[in-house]
Amino acid sequence: MKEFDYVIIGGGCAGLSLAYELEIHNKLIDKKLAIIEPREDYKRDKSWSFWKVTSHNFSDCIKKSWKNFTINISNNTKYLECSKTPYQTIDSGLFYEKIINKLKLNENIFFFKNINEINTQNSILFNSVSDISDDKHKLWQHFYGIEIETDKKIFDDEIFNLMDFDCEQKNKVHFFYTLPFSKNKALIETTWISELNDKSIMDYEKQITNYLNDRLKIKKYKINYSEKGAIPLFQINNLKKLNQINIGTVGGMTRLSTGYTFLNIQEQCKYIRENIKNIQKVKLFQISKKYRFFDEIFLKVLRKNPEKMPNIFYKMFESNTETVINFLSNTSNIFEDFSIVTRMPKWIFIKALFN
Repeated sequence: MKEFDYVIIGGGCAGLSLAYELEIHNKLIDKKLAIIEPREDYKRDKSWSFWKVTSHNFSDCIKKSWKNFTINISNNTKYLECSKTPYQTIDSGLFYEKIINKLKLNENIFFFKNINEINTQNSILFNSVSDISDDKHKLWQHFYGIEIETDKKIFDDEIFNLMDFDCEQKNKVHFFYTLPFSKNKALIETTWISELNDKSIMDYEKQITNYLNDRLKIKKYKINYSEKGAIPLFQINNLKKLNQINIGTVGGMTRLSTGYTFLNIQEQCKYIRENIKNIQKVKLFQISKKYRFFDEIFLKVLRKNPEKMPNIFYKMFESNTETVINFLSNTSNIFEDFSIVTRMPKWIFIKALFN
């Protein structure tokens, strides 16, 4: 059986990002890399969105970028501007194509369907796969979205809707999310923050149909694409093993209060690339302790007070918009942290701190 210097388990966003980072910085010239990925082919299956607070390798994979957005609750809407840190959406189809085409040029990179096909005894493993599907009683951000196309020019493609809480909550946290890619094309998602053991809130298609008809007044459209996913909003045990390092969500790269992961993955990949020669000796790359602390408190409040969360999210954006974006994107300073904390309802957060 073949032996490899590096093995990446899981050829999704984290695995391919790491392979690409190593390849473009010439870290695989004299090293052999195996990527373990069972899928037969790569095609568009996800959208990754974030505020651009740091640079990344995939500016040519951006489907759309916005400098304005809204957030709304019943009877109230905030119109906000984010020109310094535009909100970007990566098209996974373009992302896969770019990386696969680049990796194919290196004869030292191989793809396998199963890890049992290779010898990993002397390899350094980078793992992005974990079986956490049984943790349905914990909090998840789960969603379903469709990209629709209309005959008429309906959308303002200069502004997107980050969170529309003016919808049925069912004692959970529920909002809709609209990304207009053009004046007649947009991605509409229904998003829940809840446990995964309540089937009554998973009639996603019906929710979106009703939202399009009743809220957006769109009745005639065609569906070009759909996506479905669930992001764990809880810490996954990430213990450093002798020859294995976890990456991506499994490696703690999901910001638990928001679900944002993409840019954290890119920063983790840069860290691994910079330390690849001594990667087994350096400390694990992690999201800052202060954000992990804030997220833990925030999610305690969310679990115990789901009915209050639309107003809490809405009130957060009473701070300077750049401050909120920095806070949500792990780049805030202590003064910005303080500005966010003072906007929160103090009593329920203090109770969460001590419970």
